Amino acid sequence: MSAIRTALVPVAEVFALRHAVLRPGLPAGAAAFPEDAAPGTFHVAAYDERGAVRGCVTFLPEPLPGTGEPAYRFRGMASDPAVRGLGYGVAVLRAGLAEAASRGAGLVWCNGRTGARGFYERHGFEARGEEFTVEGVGPHFVFTIKLAPSAGEGAGDGSVTGSP
Repeated sequence: MSAIRTALVPVAEVFALRHAVLRPGLPAGAAAFPEDAAPGTFHVAAYDERGAVRGCVTFLPEPLPGTGEPAYRFRGMASDPAVRGLGYGVAVLRAGLAEAASRGAGLVWCNGRTGARGFYERHGFEARGEEFTVEGVGPHFVFTIKLAPSAGEGAGDGSVTGSP
């Protein structure tokens, strides 16, 4: 397998994958997030050797709930089922964390599916608080990771504390 290429992209580049994986059977609008075009929001795509989008994630500035602590949140993380387990999810996550660090983020969080807990923990995240249910989606935890500030610019220059 060739190296996975990641890039910061417009939401239109990742929308089809996000819809197909995260909102199958629902109208396309169900995969749109109000924050998609908000200031500070960015989208990461992972491409295969043919240039097809195989992974995606969206990051946005949003304080950690209940604390007000400045942070970036990510959501809309998806991998094409045909290539799941081949590193596309990890690639977009790492690129997004690096970009968030380059923008000064010290903390990143998400509402992650309970079934993905092992994935998040393998990549340095910690589950916080109690499990909760997202209506129509299922059980979730809030997962957080602390970032080391980046001295460089752009994706790939930040480092993550822990062991991603």
